[in-house]
Amino acid sequence: MAIFHSHLQIIARCEGKSAIAAAAYRSGDKLTNGYDGETHDYGRKGGIVHSKIFLPEFDPRGYADRNTLWNAVEKIEKQRNA
Repeated sequence: MAIFHSHLQIIARCEGKSAIAAAAYRSGDKLTNGYDGETHDYGRKGGIVHSKIFLPEFDPRGYADRNTLWNAVEKIEKQRNA
């Protein structure tokens, strides 16, 4: 029997972390951060079997692209401690 496990973590820019870098690492993709222009490439990372973005039907289709989605999230967060 399979057992589901979920782990949630807050990625805070004020701590020097980036949601773009975290998304690139977890998905094994190459993503470019629009905030500072840094590219995070984890394309050669092993162990990624499948990655997918699930969107509600009312969200813009552009968010199906991981780079567009996470850059939009970073853009919305404007607080100093975001």
